[in-house]
Amino acid sequence: MHKRREMETWISCLIVVILSLLSTFANAEFHYHEFIVQETSVTRLCRTKNIITVNGQFPGPTLTVRNGDTLFVTVVNRAHYNVTIHWHGVRQMRTPWADGPEYVTQCPIRPGGFYTYRFTIENQEGTLWWHAHSKWLRATVYGALVILPKQGSNFPYSLPQKDIPVILGEWWKRDIIAVQRRTQFTGAAPNNSDAYTINGQPGDLYRCSSQGTAKYSVNPGESVLLRVINAALNQQLFFSVANHMLTVVGIDATYNKPFTTNVIMVGPGQTTNVILTANQSPGRYYMAARAYATAQNAQFDNTTTTAILEYTNLNSGANSRPLLPQLPAFNDTTTATAFANRLRSIPSNNMRVPKQIDENLFFTVGLGLVKCNPGPRCQGPNNTRFAASMNNVSFVLPRRTSLLQAYYQNIPGIYTLDFPPVPPVQFDYTGNVSRGLWQPRFGTKLYKLKFGSTVQIVLQDTAIFSTEDHPIHLHGYHFWVVGQGFGNFNAQTDTATFNLNDPPLRNTIDVPVGGWAVIRFVADNPGVWLFHCHIDSHLSWGLAMSFIVENGIGEKQTMEPPPQDLPQC
Repeated sequence: MHKRREMETWISCLIVVILSLLSTFANAEFHYHEFIVQETSVTRLCRTKNIITVNGQFPGPTLTVRNGDTLFVTVVNRAHYNVTIHWHGVRQMRTPWADGPEYVTQCPIRPGGFYTYRFTIENQEGTLWWHAHSKWLRATVYGALVILPKQGSNFPYSLPQKDIPVILGEWWKRDIIAVQRRTQFTGAAPNNSDAYTINGQPGDLYRCSSQGTAKYSVNPGESVLLRVINAALNQQLFFSVANHMLTVVGIDATYNKPFTTNVIMVGPGQTTNVILTANQSPGRYYMAARAYATAQNAQFDNTTTTAILEYTNLNSGANSRPLLPQLPAFNDTTTATAFANRLRSIPSNNMRVPKQIDENLFFTVGLGLVKCNPGPRCQGPNNTRFAASMNNVSFVLPRRTSLLQAYYQNIPGIYTLDFPPVPPVQFDYTGNVSRGLWQPRFGTKLYKLKFGSTVQIVLQDTAIFSTEDHPIHLHGYHFWVVGQGFGNFNAQTDTATFNLNDPPLRNTIDVPVGGWAVIRFVADNPGVWLFHCHIDSHLSWGLAMSFIVENGIGEKQTMEPPPQDLPQC
């Protein structure tokens, strides 16, 4: 009788589990989209030019899905450049073929070609985005990816009455590929952008732009969720809304412990969800963004982009010209640091910070200069070319095949597995660096991680040429930011300050200017994953590396085979 009861109990539990799985599957949806990559004529700053867009839209279409949904996005390339699409921040569990960086997880989609990205959103909610990951097409090929909770689940805060993606970008009057080609030819820094944009529009403070300024209407008392995305090619940005406080509730598709501020700093690649309450006198208020620029003596775009938050039913006495927020100075590292230090995750039993570390890595990140013969190809400082590196290795992408295909198909001669786990030479990273350390080595060097291993990476800025705030993005993963500071990382003293209880969970971390950041993650997603600076000029100069995470054969997480329509080089 006792055994029979145990069997009945076991069967009942099994039925509950099966019904639960079926319910989850039934609530999940499949989304099918077609992205037509094409040239589109656009007028900004008194000038009309052709840019590359998706479906003729700039920014591109916002995709709204739920946690657990599956997407099928067919990208048709009708432009005259190669293209890929990266789903920035999507973990791509078991589906590395859908990640998108050119020559890393796939060969590019050639003009006239197509490719269908297939992936499922797993345990992520909030705001991510998508963008081109080939050449500098990301300047105009991007859009928001909004991830709502599963059906029947709730936000951890009161549901706002309005939901607005706010995508910050950069705009060049010149063709962006021409800007990139000039930069690569001369070895010099790229031309500064001519404007910043909010949802594709520069705003009232630029010539010929007022008619297109983005405007958002709110009712008095309404709560508004602003999904702020920094899609700028090369620039960190401060963002604020005049006279309104912002309650920060999410970063990089994770929830955080809410806190209120009047300004946020968003690095390229990062997303920040804030709730604004329309509790001011009915009127018109600018939301605005401008640069946070940290490289010493480097030129940058020092303009300000705006959009308008407008209350409904304005009375005749309401201000006609919107109020402008007081944004921090371009070099206000104190404000940027204070904002970063307030970010705290909401602890979860499903996602705990690793306490025991299997792989303890130390990566220097920064710029460098390459010696060359004076001439048109040597227009960097003192007749040199700019370069960038991690651990003195300047990353070189393959061209014959992608890194993932080479790994999966055991193709020799594409990469080596000797990326150094620590700097080849230890030095005073943020002090006076010997000129003998300014020139990096070039190579396609990868680092292999055992499936399931726990990883800690110290990211250390260097003073080679200049210290700078670097936004470092890890594909295929999110990670805990357990510590940040200034100067050289000291394992004996700085480790004691780590936050292992509620550190922020991110996919892109801004390494403090002249400082360090420490991240941790579990290598539970097999594939080849790019780890790079999200300033595109730095990526072009080689500030990147790639991890191979071993396929978990016989384990829960195993790679899916490559799709049949995968582009070939």
